[in-house]
Amino acid sequence: MSDQAVRIDKWLWAARFFKTRGLASEMAGGGHILINGDRAKASRSVKTGDTVSIQRDQELFIVTVTGLAEKRGSATIAQSLYQETEQSLAERSKQAQLRKLHAASAPAPEKRPDKKARRQIIRFIRSKD
Repeated sequence: MSDQAVRIDKWLWAARFFKTRGLASEMAGGGHILINGDRAKASRSVKTGDTVSIQRDQELFIVTVTGLAEKRGSATIAQSLYQETEQSLAERSKQAQLRKLHAASAPAPEKRPDKKARRQIIRFIRSKD
């Protein structure tokens, strides 16, 4: 572990927020990563004590950096690199509950449509045009 500063893409990869460093770099370049409220490119350094906002899919993580690493280690080491804020935890759990309720209100069909049903669906969609 380093005590100075680490590139944000390396830190995100080491902290296991993204599966590959390339993906972490791409997300940083796309504006999905904020360090202390400022947009961060992949080469930006992160230090202990910085607040990092990570937008991943529909989830927003707001974490405080507690440790630095340039190499990916075990999951327990990765979890020791950051501390998620209480507000972030509460918001993510609230969003998860909303997604569960939405999924329950529109259940998936029991089986896939057969050939006849697919043809009826196609006819119905084309009739609207």
